[in-house]
Amino acid sequence: MARDVSDTTPIGARSELVEWIASGEKPRDAWRLGTEHEKIPFYTADATPVPYDGAKGIRALLEGLAERTGWAPIMEESCPIGLADEVGGGAISLEPGGQFELSGAPLRTLHETARETAQHIDDVKAVGQGLDLGFLTLGMSPLWTRAETPVMPKARYRIMTNYMPKVGSLGLDMMYRTSTVQVNMDYASEADMVKKLRVSLALQPIATAIFANSPFTEGKPNGYLSMRSQIWRDTDRDRTGMMAFAFEDGFGYERYVDWVLDVPLYFVKRDATYHDVAGSSFRDLFAGRLAQLPGERATQSDWANHVSTVFPEVRLKRYLEMRGADVGNIDHIVALSAFWTGLLYDETALDGAWELVKNWTAQEREGLRADVPMLALKASIAGRSVQDVARDALALSHAGLKRRGYLDEAGRDETRHLAYAEEIVASGRTQAERLLELYHGAWGGSVLPAFKESAF
Repeated sequence: MARDVSDTTPIGARSELVEWIASGEKPRDAWRLGTEHEKIPFYTADATPVPYDGAKGIRALLEGLAERTGWAPIMEESCPIGLADEVGGGAISLEPGGQFELSGAPLRTLHETARETAQHIDDVKAVGQGLDLGFLTLGMSPLWTRAETPVMPKARYRIMTNYMPKVGSLGLDMMYRTSTVQVNMDYASEADMVKKLRVSLALQPIATAIFANSPFTEGKPNGYLSMRSQIWRDTDRDRTGMMAFAFEDGFGYERYVDWVLDVPLYFVKRDATYHDVAGSSFRDLFAGRLAQLPGERATQSDWANHVSTVFPEVRLKRYLEMRGADVGNIDHIVALSAFWTGLLYDETALDGAWELVKNWTAQEREGLRADVPMLALKASIAGRSVQDVARDALALSHAGLKRRGYLDEAGRDETRHLAYAEEIVASGRTQAERLLELYHGAWGGSVLPAFKESAF
């Protein structure tokens, strides 16, 4: 998230929280997709991490990008912590360990997304090369310990860093050592949101398997194909997971709001100050009885900021965020967006996807979520391999993209952006497995070659 929201309008009733989510509804012709991806900077000379300060640090990278792109700095105190494209709507933000994130603009087609991603990478490479920086395209930092990983100067991250060890054993690894790609999708109505949320929650582990790309930790194989995904399983169970309640009868905006209300707060922001209230209840803030801030009542910005601190596999804001995939190269990044766009933005494909998953039980979905980080395409659900389910899901997505009929300047439709994922599933070998083969073979038991072969 590039910046926390500032809207001091008081919230007078729970219904306003429901209306906030409902306000995201858009007619089909206004649907857009927004791709977000993170990458880990490193010094190309010696594969060491990049601190915030210094002549060749993250701050210098942000300042160089601001000069190159014309994007406006996002400041916290005297520190630039991101950039905003005030015209197009995109943004750059910093994750806790210096992971550099593009939050893409809302765009109509995957062709536009591919161009946006390519332009961003060109910009980052151009500025980064002047600072002797490269950028990893792996879902987890493959070499550095947590202690070696830099810390970015953002107040919300200091609060989260203090709180994470109280609620899970791997939350700090999530914050400081992982990188993801996600796509944000629109919905037309409450019923449309529910259908899309259920389909995408059920299939999120399938996406995790297809895009598994984090097999190394601290210089050696970690035993998983998507360690990033495994880390999320022991981060904070109050705010993560598969949201089994989303499949219950009557689920909708109100039920989701009630769940978020019961997720503990991290902070309350007043003016430029982040008040650490980690573990406290939003309901108490809503009622004006939060012990740390007596008399303070919840505002619209408090709600928007709080919603950004829940981390289920699919997150509902005023759009849906697909959160289950490791980052990778540019083809990987755009293929993730293609996978979900074909499934969720074509009614026939969405219906087919629901048929694919509707009979899975909550227990089966949770079992799949537990198995995929280690097994990826070799996991199974309801008597079928993930590879077979992925093949069916990709076929539905491919057909959905073809029916969308958006052509690029060369007359090609959006299905070309799915080719990366289709090749992985057809072969049965994830990118993580290919990297492990290199590690045990040509790389001679070292992860250092990843800083060339899994980087730009």
